[in-house]
Amino acid sequence: MREPVPFVMVKPRLASLDGITRTFAHRGASAHAPANTLEAFVLALEMGASGIETDAWLSADGVAILDHDGLVGPRLRRKRIGRVKASELPPVLCRIEELYDAVGPATPISIDIKDAAAIEPILAAARRAGDGAEEALWLCHPDITTLTSWRRDTPAHLVLTTKMRAQDSTSEQLAAQLRERGIDGLNLPHREWNGGLVAVIHRFERYALGWGLEHEREMARLIDIGIDALYSDYVDRMTAVVAEFS
Repeated sequence: MREPVPFVMVKPRLASLDGITRTFAHRGASAHAPANTLEAFVLALEMGASGIETDAWLSADGVAILDHDGLVGPRLRRKRIGRVKASELPPVLCRIEELYDAVGPATPISIDIKDAAAIEPILAAARRAGDGAEEALWLCHPDITTLTSWRRDTPAHLVLTTKMRAQDSTSEQLAAQLRERGIDGLNLPHREWNGGLVAVIHRFERYALGWGLEHEREMARLIDIGIDALYSDYVDRMTAVVAEFS
């Protein structure tokens, strides 16, 4: 069996914006349980994640459904969730209300909103949950114009999920645009982050979030440069690395 690659823990060289590193369990503890299920969401919190990450689509009858690819049914007869009523979907698929029932309103929830129309039932569910649930939301979307249109409707954190190569602007121009539009953070693949880019985002008082993390050394590198949130399937690794920096 191959020996694990060692990594060296040091105290962070750069500070995160709030002085903490959030740990979002990607699709729940998806390395340990079926992704985007109540089992995975609950297990993630039991393993020490500070928040839950999931994906949202809108069913044909207007229910926010938590699933990654938005397709259901046998391989050759797959249907979009948007074409199926919630009552006709497989019971393993979780509704946003069920997530709140399982993890409570105080748990930070990061939602990659795959169908922009899902925003209304998501916000409605958070408001029904109460106790600051809406403020604890991190709503992610790849289109800055769509995010901007949500700003007037909610105090939730709004996050642009993208890749830097998809941007026509410099990092400073992008950070300025995020601040001007009231977008709270930038979510990039972990390999795209470096200390200079995090510093630019922080200078405009925006959050830096990194996804796609699998290995401890990757997580340690991001914490060292001041990242504000990590997204990983491997909750055990993520929480252990963050604890080393505490």
